[in-house]
Amino acid sequence: MTDLPSATSPSSRRRRRRGGKRALRIVLLTVALLILAAAGGGWWAYSHLNGNIDSVDLDQAIGDNRPKKVVAGAQNVLVLGSDSRAGANGDLDHGDVSGARSDTAMLVHIPEGRSKATAVSIPRDTLISRPECKDGDGKTVKAANRVMFNSVYSLAGPACVVKTVEQMSGIRVDHFVEVDFAGFKGLVDALGGVTVTLDKPMSGAKGGLKLDAGTHRLNGTDSLKFVRTRYGYGDGSDLGRIGLQQQFMMAMLSEIKKQDALGNPARLYKLADAGTKSLTTDSDLASLTSLADFAQSMKGVDPDTMETIMLPVAYDKVDPNRVIVAEPQAGKLWEALRTDQKIPAEAKNSPAKG
Repeated sequence: MTDLPSATSPSSRRRRRRGGKRALRIVLLTVALLILAAAGGGWWAYSHLNGNIDSVDLDQAIGDNRPKKVVAGAQNVLVLGSDSRAGANGDLDHGDVSGARSDTAMLVHIPEGRSKATAVSIPRDTLISRPECKDGDGKTVKAANRVMFNSVYSLAGPACVVKTVEQMSGIRVDHFVEVDFAGFKGLVDALGGVTVTLDKPMSGAKGGLKLDAGTHRLNGTDSLKFVRTRYGYGDGSDLGRIGLQQQFMMAMLSEIKKQDALGNPARLYKLADAGTKSLTTDSDLASLTSLADFAQSMKGVDPDTMETIMLPVAYDKVDPNRVIVAEPQAGKLWEALRTDQKIPAEAKNSPAKG
């Protein structure tokens, strides 16, 4: 019988070295595969989220006839909520409505220093002068007077809404962000709901949401009903609905801050996936990198210090179901925002209260 080599023999040491090198190669290969998988997953996630975003080139769509920027460090962002029933939106609102309108419109002003913000809601029933615009197909839409503000979107698209707001205010809109029904619902559900408090009951009139006075945790579907409620709360006017929309926006921002959603990668991805699925922005914001950089620059804005204002309006004398921009209040409001100054108290006084 041949003797086996001892553990300390040269041949045994050579086998151990070969075995050790083989094990090291396996470990290194495994690590390399994990790195590639992580990088591939990250690239897939980036590409997936990036591909969700639609965009509009405002400079190309509007042209050179735009207000000049007065304060370089300030930012003005037009936030639009579309009431389109296309695609997944149709399952969320079964109203017999064709096309789409800007169901919600807020001009958010972030002063130089970006430590606070002011959101100005523009009532959808406001009669305005619409400038000449190009629609999405490049066709000219003629200027018109005394048209409802929310009709501009359906007739000529978001770039024309931006141009209309710039004409109304004299303020250069730096960016616009548009979210539809499905995107709004998905964002709320990704947060796990948003908490709101009512000082009076919501009756649920005309298919709206029915809630008792008090605090409620709303999912995405009910949140959509909440911000669209009109007839079942307050005086049943569009102006009254603006108060609910502003209240909900503040509650959502507070929820994002409370959850530290921007500091949690898993939750951030979930929010980004939900939020970008139905997102349209100007071309300067139309990438994850640009959105992330912009969000980072807004990190100092605290929801607790954010001011919400309704554009001052008065009831139209010809059609009391419509409102017109109230002067001189609106002019003073726009001037303060344009020059990054404190808004005077009289500029917040709207003759039509809602």
